[in-house]
Parts: sequence; structure tokens; C-alpha cells
Amino acid sequence: MILFILLAILVVVLYFYGTRNFGYWKKRGVKYENPIVFFGGNINNFLENISLSERLSNLYKSHPNERIVGLYEGNNPFVLIRDLDIIKEVLTTNFRCFHRRGINFFNNCNEPLMMNLFTVDDDVWKLLRQNLTAAFSSGKLKAMFPLIVERTGKLTEIAKELADTKEEVDVRELMARYTTDFIGACGFGIESQALNEENADFRNLGKRIFNRTIRDAFVAILMSVFPEIFKNIHFFAPEIEETTFSIVRQIMARRSYKPSGRNDFIDFLLELREKGKLVGESIVKRKSDGSPEIVEVELNDELLAAQAFIFFAAGFETSSAASSFLLHMLAFHPEVQEKCREEIDRVLERHDGKLCYDAVKDMKYLEMAFKESMRCLPSPGFLLRVTCDNFHIPGTDVVLEKGMRVVISTDGLCSDEKYFEDPEIFRPERFHPDNIISIQKFTYMPFGDGPRACIGERMGVMQSLAGVAAILRNFTVAPSRNSLRKPRIDPKSMIVQTILGGLPLALKQR
Repeated sequence: MILFILLAILVVVLYFYGTRNFGYWKKRGVKYENPIVFFGGNINNFLENISLSERLSNLYKSHPNERIVGLYEGNNPFVLIRDLDIIKEVLTTNFRCFHRRGINFFNNCNEPLMMNLFTVDDDVWKLLRQNLTAAFSSGKLKAMFPLIVERTGKLTEIAKELADTKEEVDVRELMARYTTDFIGACGFGIESQALNEENADFRNLGKRIFNRTIRDAFVAILMSVFPEIFKNIHFFAPEIEETTFSIVRQIMARRSYKPSGRNDFIDFLLELREKGKLVGESIVKRKSDGSPEIVEVELNDELLAAQAFIFFAAGFETSSAASSFLLHMLAFHPEVQEKCREEIDRVLERHDGKLCYDAVKDMKYLEMAFKESMRCLPSPGFLLRVTCDNFHIPGTDVVLEKGMRVVISTDGLCSDEKYFEDPEIFRPERFHPDNIISIQKFTYMPFGDGPRACIGERMGVMQSLAGVAAILRNFTVAPSRNSLRKPRIDPKSMIVQTILGGLPLALKQR
């Protein structure tokens, strides 16, 4: 009897502990997602077998009249922003209050790979962003474009071999191999052989980074629900960390840790390494007169390797996902595909049949189709920020407390009929110069917006367009026996929306 009473008391105590903050949004008059004891809403995507992006998009769509919607991450309240004016405050107007992305839970060096530009915050992010921007300039992109063209030639050869088999082709895998090969050459100055060898080391690393295992999912839950207890667990699996550091060390060692003249991303990092440290104005610390303090960031090999990691990971996943999904949409919309192909033929004729930087820049309709495909499936399904100070939401009585996570559903915005007429229809003309001005700011953000927008946007777009142009120049794409008009998103997807089962299509040589 005593044991039963003790167990009952324990259950009651655990219940109240696990729900201690669940009245937060109700007290503030904010509609919210119903939480589950201990887990909040975190476990809902597992229970419903949907991705986090889909869960947030569904929450966005289910509250059409709300400016904000409350959620719970474990016991911690966080908020989904729906209103465009508030989104503007978060991403640009009050950026100083929202400059943290909040993915790196502790923003320290416990996990070296998390010190990359995408996940790191505060002064390390600011100084890295300032110093890495030059690596993605128009001049740099134009200079490396011959390498992109070379990879499109290899892409065409491999695509021909696959088309000759008459079997369906997973264009998601094909474009991933192309992207990996390009990044190996332009970023690391090496031949990754990803196009020629399906099991190349670089390609396998890319697969592992975005192939979330049970271990990865379990760690993510523990770190979000019990952050203090599990703060020393690494988010990235040991094999990812070990492989990344091994590749970067080997490449740098071959160059004697000095720039080699290749002008690739590793060379750029080695040039930074020679500085020893980065110096600049702090985004966090202020002097008594309100001006920013001058801060320094030491450039060690682990910090540089983390930047090489994100160059590979972000470039590989987003570009290959976007380019392959465009091919998928064109396969199901042959009239749009034909318009793209006719434009490609016309443009290349003006450029002596050569695919080059200026030729790709002239492919306006192809770019419109690319933008529309990213609207239909934005690669980052949501944007995440964390408040750096208390923030009063204009026009409401709600104050977002310091340290609260803020999320914006890019997927929800892109499919909102309030902003896009017939959002389920694939219509590249939305992005015609005469129409694009009518697209409201902050409704279409495939690369984010504001100071933390994607640093490699231009490179990703040009490399993707070049790859798709090379395919359409030589092949037609059509649905195959296993193609799905609306592919299913992998429930294990996190920020980047990945397709479950690939994107099988039929390739036919022209």
C-alpha cells in the first residue's frame, strides 16, 4: 500500500514537473499547439509521422487569423510568427534583438562542428560573416564558373549512360552527385569522383550528414527537452565529425597550411588562418556610451574546419534538392519544360553553343521556373531565431522574453493563398519581372532574409541552373512508373526538406 502511494505521488510530481509551463500561452491569450507532458509539441511530428517543417506549416495553416501561435519545446514556450510586419521586425528591423539563430544550444566550443557560420551565434558569427562574404562575390563566382561547366559536361555523360539503360533515374541522386563533384572542385580543390563513383567518399559524407538515424533523432530530442543535462552530447555523429576533420586536415597539410593559388574555399580559409585572428565590432558588447566594443576571435583549425563543413553541407543539400525538384516539376509540366528548353537553345545559340556564366544569366524563364519550384518546396522549411532581449510585439500585449525561440514557417508562407493565388499550381510566370513586384516582402524566402540570409545564394542558384540547363539541353524528363506527382517529405527531415525515396524520372535523349 505504501509503495502504491509513493508511486502515485511520484507520478503526480512528475506530471506537474513535466507540465509546469504549459499555461504560459493561455495566460497571455495566445492560441497554441496542445502540448504533451515532458515533450511539449516536439514529439508531435513523430506521432503524426511528418517532418518538423510540415508540422510547423500545418500549424501555420490551422490558425489563419492569428498573428502569432504558441508552441512548447519540452516545457519551454516558443512562438510561431505568421504576421509579415512581425516577421520584418524579427529578420531586419530589430535584428539586434534576433541575431541569434539558436541552433547551437550553448554557443560554445563543446562541439567544434557547431561553430560553423550557419549555427554559431554572437560575435563569432558576425566576424565570420564579415570575413567570409568575399568568398561568395560575383567575381569569385564568375572565376569558378569554368569548373561548373566542366562538371555539367560530366553530368551529361553520366545522364546519357543512365538514359541508355531505359531504366528510371533518381534525379535527386544524380544532381546530388553533380553538386558534390562541383563542391569538391570549387571548395576543396579535389576530384571527388562523385559523378563517376556512386560510393565516393564525399558523396557518402553528404548522405550521412542528412540521413538522420535513430541515434540522431534521439540526441535531438534529449538536447531540446533536457538541454542542461545533455549539453555535452554532440549533435553530429562521431563519424561525421571524424571524416570532416580528416578531409580538411589532409587538404590543408598537402598545401603546407598556406594558400596554394587555387583560389578555392580552402585557400580562402588558409588566407584567414594567416591572420591568426579576426577583429571587429561586437554585436553583443557595448561601451558605456553605447558604441560597440572591439572584439577578437581566434582562428584555430577546428573553427576553420567547421566553415569547410558548412560550405560542403549547405551547398550540397540545398542546391541538389532544389535542382532535382525543378526537374521533377518540369517532368509533370511538359509545357513549362518545353518553354525552358526553347529558351536554353536560343540562349546557347547566341553564345556559340557554349554554356557559360553569361549564358546562364540570360536564361530568365528557367530562373523563373527555378524560383517557382523553390516556392512549391522551399528547401529550408522554416527559419529559426532566438530573442537576445525582451521584445514587445507591436500592436499586442505580448512580450517575447529573452531566450525564447522564434520560428517562421517559410513553407506555410509560400503556400498561403493570401499571398499566392492558387498556391498549389506550378506557375513560373509568378516570377516574371512584371509580376514579381506584386509578391509581398517576406512571403518568399527560400534563402532566408536579412543579415543572416544564405551567404552562398548566388553560387547555389547559378550552379543549380547550369546543371538543369545541361540536362534539358540534351534530354527530356518525364514521370516514370514510380514517380509521385507530390513526393512525400522524409519525416526525419529537420530544417532542409528532403524527399523520401528520391525522385525517380524517365530520361530520354533528344
